Amino acid sequence: MTTPSDERAPEAAEVDLPTQYQPANVEGRLYERWVSAGLFTADPGRRPDAPAYSIVIPPPNVTGSLHMGHALDHSIQDSLVRRRRMQGYEALWLPGMDHAGIATQNVVERELAKDGKSRHDLGREAFVDRVWQWKAESGGRILGQMRRLGDSVDWTREAFTMDDRRARAVRTIFKRLFDDGLIYRAERIINWCPRCLTALSDIEVEHADREGELVSLRYGSGDDEIVVATTRAETMLGDTAVAVHPDDARYKHLVGREIELPLTGRTIPVVADAHVDPEFGTGAVKVTPAHDPNDFEIGRRHDLPLLTIMDERGVITAHGPFQGLDRFEARPAVVAALRQEGRIVKEVRPYEHAVGHCQRCSTVVEPRVSLQWFVKVAPLAKAAGDAVRDGRVAIHPPEMAARYFEWVDNMHDWCISRQLWWGHRIPVWYGPDGEVVCPGPDEEPPAGWTQDTDVLDTWFSSALWPFSTLGWPEESADLKRFYPTSVLVTGYDILFFWVARMMMFGLYAMDGAVPFETIALHGMVRDQHGKKMSKSFGNVVDPLDWIDRYGADATRFTLLRGANPGGDVPVAEEWAQGSRNFCNKLWNATRFALMNGAHVRGDLPSAGELTTVDNWILSRLNTVIAEVDAQLEGFDFAKACETLYHFAWDEVCDWYVELAKVQLADERAGATRRVLGEVLDKLLRLLHPVIPFVTEELWTSLSGAETVVRAAWPAADAARHDAAAETEVASLQRMVTEVRRFRSDQGLKPGQRVAAALDFGGSPLAVHEEGVRTLLRLTEPGEGFSATASLPVEGVTVRLDTAGAIDVAAERKRLEKDLAAARKEADQARRKLANEAFMAKAPEAVVAKNRDRLGQAEIDIERLEAQLAALPAAPAG
Repeated sequence: MTTPSDERAPEAAEVDLPTQYQPANVEGRLYERWVSAGLFTADPGRRPDAPAYSIVIPPPNVTGSLHMGHALDHSIQDSLVRRRRMQGYEALWLPGMDHAGIATQNVVERELAKDGKSRHDLGREAFVDRVWQWKAESGGRILGQMRRLGDSVDWTREAFTMDDRRARAVRTIFKRLFDDGLIYRAERIINWCPRCLTALSDIEVEHADREGELVSLRYGSGDDEIVVATTRAETMLGDTAVAVHPDDARYKHLVGREIELPLTGRTIPVVADAHVDPEFGTGAVKVTPAHDPNDFEIGRRHDLPLLTIMDERGVITAHGPFQGLDRFEARPAVVAALRQEGRIVKEVRPYEHAVGHCQRCSTVVEPRVSLQWFVKVAPLAKAAGDAVRDGRVAIHPPEMAARYFEWVDNMHDWCISRQLWWGHRIPVWYGPDGEVVCPGPDEEPPAGWTQDTDVLDTWFSSALWPFSTLGWPEESADLKRFYPTSVLVTGYDILFFWVARMMMFGLYAMDGAVPFETIALHGMVRDQHGKKMSKSFGNVVDPLDWIDRYGADATRFTLLRGANPGGDVPVAEEWAQGSRNFCNKLWNATRFALMNGAHVRGDLPSAGELTTVDNWILSRLNTVIAEVDAQLEGFDFAKACETLYHFAWDEVCDWYVELAKVQLADERAGATRRVLGEVLDKLLRLLHPVIPFVTEELWTSLSGAETVVRAAWPAADAARHDAAAETEVASLQRMVTEVRRFRSDQGLKPGQRVAAALDFGGSPLAVHEEGVRTLLRLTEPGEGFSATASLPVEGVTVRLDTAGAIDVAAERKRLEKDLAAARKEADQARRKLANEAFMAKAPEAVVAKNRDRLGQAEIDIERLEAQLAALPAAPAG
C-alpha cells in the first residue's frame, strides 16, 4: 500500500499542517500551552459528582536524570492519567522528588573536595545549607526532562521529601510510632558502607557475583578438631563459636565443648543450631556474630558475645599482628599465618559468590553490629499482607502477589537511621542523665538536651508519599478527595523496598485505609536481546537522545508497545525509528483527509446511507474501541498499542484511505468525508494518552477544538457493528492481496499498471471494481487485449495481459533457476530420509529438520511451477 499522498480530490480544502511532521517544532510549544492553560491542574472542589483518580509519581532522586526506566514508568502513568481525564474523572498526577540522602551528600562532598574541603570543615549546619543551595541551583534536572517526555503532572502540587510539609509529616508519624512502641534503638547487624560511613537499606546494596577465595581451616586439635570454610578469613579473628546441626552425628561429641581458635589465644564453644545445613561443606560453620547477619541470629539464640574486630572504615582493630590492616589486606595475611601454623586443610581456591556493594560508591558492604534505630515491622507487615489478601489492594499482574507475600511475611525489623547530615534528622533528644524524649512537630524539646545526630533512611519519608503529598497530617481537601490514590505504577524490582513500606505506613497513619487501590508492576527496560542495560555492557540508551532524534511520541510508543504486564521491556533503535514512521503515517493520513474535506460536523450518516467500505471501517473502529478499553483497563499497554498500530496503519491508512480516494471523487464524497473525519477523530483520541503531541496537533486541526487533553474518550457503539460489511471487505482484502502476490511473483513492480479484465460473476465484490482497479493498478482492457494469465480468487476471475510488462525470457530464466535449486534441495532431503543408517543414528531434531526441508522445498516447487505455467508463451521465431 502507498502512503496517502497530497493529491487533491474535488472540494479540497486548504490545510495549515506542514507537509512533514517535525516533533521539535511541536512538542515544546504544545506542552507549555497545556501547562499555562491549567489542563493538568486538579481541583478537589470542582465537579464533586465526578469520580476522582489520583497517582503520586514515584519520586525520582534530586540527583537523577531521566533514564529509560523512568521513561517507561512515566509513560505508563501519563497514559493512565490522560485517559481518565478524557473519561471525565477529576484526575491528579502529583509530581515530586526524593532528597536521596546518600547520593546527594556524596555529590556535594565531591564538590567540596575540589576545593580541598570536607563537610567537617563547614560543620553540620553550614553543610546542610550548602546542600540546599546545590538543590536550588543544580538539583531536579529530571523535572525539566519530564516535560520533554510530555508528563501531564500537576506542577502546582510539586512536592519534595524534605520540604516543610513533608518534614511535618515525618515528625508526626515518627512520634506516633515511637509512642506506640514501634520504633526502638538497639545494637543489631546492619549493612555498612566503609566509604560512605553509614548504614544502608537493602535496596542500597547491589549484589554481584565475584570470584573470591574459599579456604578451609582447622580449629581445635586431636579429638576436638573441626574444619570450617570461609571466603572472609579475616573475620575468624571475631569468631565466638562454631555451629553444627543438632542431628549431625559427626559432631555430637563436640557440642558444648570448647575448642581452640587459632591465632587468637582464645577458646570458643561448639553449639548446635538448626540453621546449619549438615549437607553443605563439612557441616560445620564458623560463627562471627558481629560481622555476619546469619551468625548474629545464631549468636542471639545462644547468647554468644559480640566481638567487633574492625572499625567503621573496615580496618582491623583486634589486638595482634593484624591490627591496623585494611580488611582486604588482612585477609591474605591471616591466611598466611594460618598456613604457617598448619591450619589450612585445603589450599585457597577460586570461589564465585554474591558480594554486596554500596549502590552509590561501589564499595564492598560490610555487615556490622551497630547501635541504630529500627521500626518493629511485624504488626505493620501483617496489615500490609492482609490488605492484599482480602482484596482491598490488587496487585497486577496477579502472579506478582506471591513475591509480595514472600517479602512482607518474612520481613525483618527495618533499620531507619543513617549516619549522614543530609536528611530528616532523628527527632529524638537525650537528657543529661540518659533520658530520652521524642517531641511532636508542635512541641519543643527540653532546653539543653541533645538531638540524635543520625538522619532517617530516605525510604522512611518516601513511605509517606501517598498521603504526605496530599496534606497529611492535616485533613486537607486533597486528602479527602484523592486518598486513597487509585494506582501505584512502579517496577517490580522495588515491590518490597518501597511499595511494602508505603503499604505499612499508609495503613498505620490512615487508620486502616490503604494508600492505593491497585499496584501495577512493570518490568525492566532491556536491550533488544533481552540483556540488562549497563554502562559496562555499552548498551545504555538515553531517552533524551531518542526524543531529540525521533520525538517524545516515538519514544513513548516504543516503550509502551513492549510493556506487557510485569514483563521486561526490550527496546531497540530501529523500533524507535518505526514508531517515528508511525507518527508520520498518522500525520500524512490526517493531512490527506483534511485536504480532501474530511470533517466531524453534524451527525454521522446512518448505515443505510453509507457504502459497505464506510460501514466496514466504522464497524472495525468500534470493535477497536472496545478492545483498547479492555486492554488499558488490564494495564496491557503492549496489546493496546499493537491493536491501535495495526488498525491505524493496516486498516485505516492502507485500506480505507486508499478506497476512500475512489469515493471522494464521486457522489459518495460527502458521506465519505464525514466517515473519514469520524474515524480519524476517534482514532486520534484513542492514541492521545500514548502519543499526546502528534495527536493534539492533528486532532485540533481536524476538530477545530482547542485541545484533545479534555476531549471525551471514545465509547464503543454496538449499533455500528456490521458483520456483513466486515465479511465482504475481508473477502475484498484477500482478493487484492492474492493478486498483489501474483503480480510480485511475476516480477511486476507495485506501481506498474497492467491491463486486466475482471469477471465478477455473481460476486458481491462487483461493486468494488473501481476500488480494486485503483488498489491493484489495473487498467481497463483495450483494443487487442489478450490475457496471458488468469487468476481465480474469491469468486472473481482476474485475467491479466502481462505481455510487454515483464521480460518474459529473463523471468522464465530466473524461475527455472530457482526451480532447479528447489528440486535439488528436495532430492537431498529425500535421500537422507530414505537412508536407513542416517535414520537410525541421527537425533530426532536432525530428522525433523530434514523433514521440514523437504516440506518447504515441495511447497517452493509447486509455487515456482505455477508461476512458470502462468508466464506468457515465448514469442514465435
